[in-house]
Formats: sequence, C-alpha cells, structure tokens
Amino acid sequence: MKLRCPPTSAANAPRHDGRARSAAVLGLLIAPLLASCGVTSRMEPYKQTDAVIDDGERVVILARRHHANHEAEQEFINCISDSLSKGKDGIAVHPSSEFEDKMYPWFEPSMAPLSTDDLSKLLEKPGVLEQVRETGVRFLIWLDGSTDRVASGGGITCAAGVGGAGCMGLAWWEDDARYDATVWDIKELSSAGTIHANVKGRSVMPAIVIPLPFIARPQAAACRGLTEQIRQFLTTPEGYGAGPEEG
Repeated sequence: MKLRCPPTSAANAPRHDGRARSAAVLGLLIAPLLASCGVTSRMEPYKQTDAVIDDGERVVILARRHHANHEAEQEFINCISDSLSKGKDGIAVHPSSEFEDKMYPWFEPSMAPLSTDDLSKLLEKPGVLEQVRETGVRFLIWLDGSTDRVASGGGITCAAGVGGAGCMGLAWWEDDARYDATVWDIKELSSAGTIHANVKGRSVMPAIVIPLPFIARPQAAACRGLTEQIRQFLTTPEGYGAGPEEG
C-alpha cells in the first residue's frame, strides 16, 4: 500500500496559525503557574530540656512504624542520618538497622516502646540497659510521617501528524511532606522535645511541543530542614520553642 502525502495548500495555513495562537495563549496561562512552582517549609521545634549531646555519645533515628511497608520512611531516615553525621559539625549517628538488630526484638514494631514510661520499663529488663550503653546512644529520635500526593490536575495530549509530533497542555501536582521527630533522652529517661516539619511542594509540567517538567522535591527539603533542626536541638544548651500545646 502506497501512502500519499496530502498536498500543501493554503487550507493548511490557518491550522498552523491556530496552533501558534494556542501555544501563545497556553504560555500566558502557564506563566503564573510556573511562578507558584516550588517548595514552602514550616518547622516547629520545641525543646523542653537543657540536655545536649556530649563527646562519645551517639544518636539513633528510628521509624515509628504503624504498618508493614516503610520503604519511604527508611529512605528518609537514611537521608537525615547521613546528613547529620557529615561536615565539621557532624554528630555521631548510630545506624538504625544495626541498633534494631542489636536490640532485637525490643524495637520491633509490635514491641517498641510508645512512651518514655514504656522505655523505662524496657530498660529495667535484664541486660537491656547494658546493650543500649554498648551502642553509645544517648538520644533516640522517633520519626513519624510520610510524603503524600495531596492534589493534581490538568492534562497533556500528544499527537503525531505529517508535520511531526508534539504535545500540548499542562499538568500539575502537589506533594505534602509531614514529619514529627520526637527526641528521647535515654540517660535521663525523659522526652526532650519534638520537631514538627511540614513541607509542601508544587510541581508543574507544561507542554508546548515537548513536556518540560519543573519538579518540586518537598521530601528532600524536609530532610534538609529536619537535619538542621535536629543538629541545633542536640547542641543548644537550653529549651526553646512555643510548645505544641500553644499551637
């Protein structure tokens, strides 16, 4: 079967002009959306003790597990653990997996302490306190939260023709990264405070011939923000913050 190319004629011209006008209009609509693309962060630290980490002491970051699948949480924990231990102001971090293995089964999801009172009872069990001391861990940080897609909209259509292929349209989505870091002082058997993090990101993908993704990464921003807040929390020798009960 032979394919015939359609003849070029003036009838095709308005179609190209219309496409150009559509692209121009779409560009005007995209401009304000691109301006709104990005990340907004809110950190609420609350420290209620004067305790700080000393030389030779470590911190461990664990996921507050409520269900079986925690791949995202583990990636986030690794991000904070790695970032916290780097640099000239790096803090000694005990790997979470090694800590859980050494303390097995006491920090498994079904047996992990849910409060400092539970922690006190756990440390009273034979041999448990000695195992914790061997790790050098002074502060235990429970991390709870996730990054979720909260909204999306728009659409992109693509087509191929005699003049080539191309896409037209606009897609957008919003991700919300919410995490709480609760800090326990194992030495004092008390809660040292909490850090609340809420990071929102809007991504935009306009398409004029080809899609151009502008991706916001709220989870990465939450990792950076929480890392700095935890570093300050563990090294500042006084309490601060309004406290959760005050909003």
